[in-house]
This record gives sequence, structure tokens and C-alpha cells, in this order.
Amino acid sequence: MSAHEQMKAMLDQLMGTTRNGESDRHGVKFYDEAVCKSFLLQCCPHEILSSTRMDLGECPKIHDLALRADYELASKTKDYFYDIDATEHLEAFIADCDRRTTAAKQRLAETQEELSAEVTEKANAVHELAEQIGQKLARAEALGEEGMVEESMKLMGEIDELRKKKAVAEQEYRNSMPASSYQQQKLRVCEVCSAYLGIHDNDRRLADHFGGKLHLGFITIREKLAELQKTVDKRREERGASERERGGERRHYVGGRELDRRARRHRESTRERDRDRDRDRDRERDRDRDRDRDRERERDRKTRTRSRSRSRGDRDRDRDRERSRNRDRERERERDGRRSRSLRSSSRERRRD
Repeated sequence: MSAHEQMKAMLDQLMGTTRNGESDRHGVKFYDEAVCKSFLLQCCPHEILSSTRMDLGECPKIHDLALRADYELASKTKDYFYDIDATEHLEAFIADCDRRTTAAKQRLAETQEELSAEVTEKANAVHELAEQIGQKLARAEALGEEGMVEESMKLMGEIDELRKKKAVAEQEYRNSMPASSYQQQKLRVCEVCSAYLGIHDNDRRLADHFGGKLHLGFITIREKLAELQKTVDKRREERGASERERGGERRHYVGGRELDRRARRHRESTRERDRDRDRDRDRERDRDRDRDRDRERERDRKTRTRSRSRSRGDRDRDRDRERSRNRDRERERERDGRRSRSLRSSSRERRRD
């Protein structure tokens, strides 16, 4: 994003759609059905998980910082109950994610070597300590970047203690099974983002996972959902009372798999429009080339016609000049003949005298 675009986005976010005195710059208002209500509350998964392994693509509803600013201003004087819409949206999304996590666990149970209850418990202990180390290491690095050196150093001390505990747990796990089986990577599914974690993953890899955009994005979504769920029942009662007073009807928010299907359809229709636009541009370019060729041929034809016309004119003028010269020579010969005859006649007359 260029500096100009960043400045424009900041102004939109601060001042809304009417920052330049325009009354309807976008053609929609923040309360239109086409606008994403989760985006207005800064919790749309399409935005939070963009550019990650689980990028959901473009949201089928409108995202615009200026509309968010309009909503934040309007919500100070009126309750729109968009937190209920956002709750239903996030609940559907997290339910889908949890189903994927359950399916991933089932696949691991079917493909990995089955361990005894004792060995499984020891493996889980290693996993849990490794995850604690990865989470604290990611947090310590973040604090260090923020300049909070003392807090970061304190966490590093805790990490050293966890590493010692992990070394002991790994030794117990190693001793409880054959060496050949120990070398096999034992995977575990992250409960937050459903990514796979290995029992032999080093601290750096775990820190990258727990401090990565995907994992932190899921934490943001889950925390926002937990926050919204605390008051959702009360908020639904309030919205019902408000709608009864207005005589309105309850609106349902579409989320989950249906939202994903709509997003796919939206992307497909967008790609189809782009392809149609490209085909139209290609046809227009072909027509332009054909017109250019026709004009060029017409210019060539006219040039050849003028050239032939000039050639015929030159030949006619040459013939006229040649005929004129011939007439001049004929007249000159006639004058010379008359002069000769006159001279001969004069000479004969002198001889007779």
C-alpha cells in the first residue's frame, strides 16, 4: 500500500464516508445488508486470517474503514445490536474449525502407531511443556521488540525452568518405548488453530507457530467470541424487545459454511467478470487493429492512385513538349529551306547579269 493509500485509509477510519463533504460516496450505508457487521466490530475472520495458511479469501460482504467509522459514530446514539450478528458469525466459523480439529485428531489416531495409556500420558506431558515453552518464547520476543526488556528477561528465566522439566519428561518418554519407535515423529493437533505440532519440534519452530499470524489470529477470534458470548443472551432479549417496539422482524446473519460458499461464488463471479472484461478488451483491440489495417490499406491505395495520376500527367506533359519541339524543328527546317531557295535564286540572277 502506497503512502497516499495509507493516508486515505487513516482519514476514512477517522472521519468516515463524509470526510470530504460527500453524502453518499460508497452508494451503501453501514447498516445495509451488504456490509459485513463482523468487520464493523473488527472481528471478521476473513480479515483477521488474511495472508495465512487458512486465508478465507475475500469476504462476500463489504469491508470499508469509512463505513466502520460511520458505525462507531452512529452507535454512540443508537444500539444496532451488531454484536449479536457477530456472535452468530463467529460461532458458526469456530464450530467449523473445531470440526476440522476433531477430524484431524481422528486421522492421526488412524495413521499413527497406537501407544499404551502410560506412554501416551508421557508423550502428552512432553507436548504440553513444549507448547508452554513456545508460547512463552514468542511472548518474550514480542516484549523485547516493544522495549519491555525486564519482562522479557523474566519470561526467559521461566523458559529455562520449563526446558529443564521438558528434558526430564523427554527422558522418561524415551525410556518407556523402543528406540526405533521414539524416533518416529508423534504429532498432535493444536487446539486453537488445528495445526499439527510434532513432539520433536524445537523451540524455534514452536515459537514461530505460537507467535505466528495464524495462531494469534485464532486466539483473537476465540477471545472475541468468548467476550461476546458473555452477554449474548441478554443482548438477544434486548433486541427482541426493541424490535417488538418497532414492529420489526428479526434478521438472521448467514455464517459458517454457507458464508464460505457465498465467498467462493463471489470470487468465481469476480473472476468470470474479469475474464469477460479481458475478452472484451481483446476483441476491441482486434477491431482496432482491423480498422488500422483498413485505414492503412486505404491510404496506400490513394497514394498509388495519386502516383499513377502524377505519372500519367508527366507523360502527357512530356508528349506535349516533344510535339512542340517537333513543330519548332519543322518550322525551322521550312525557314531554312525558304532561305536556301531564296539564296540560290539570287545567285542565278547575278550570273545572268
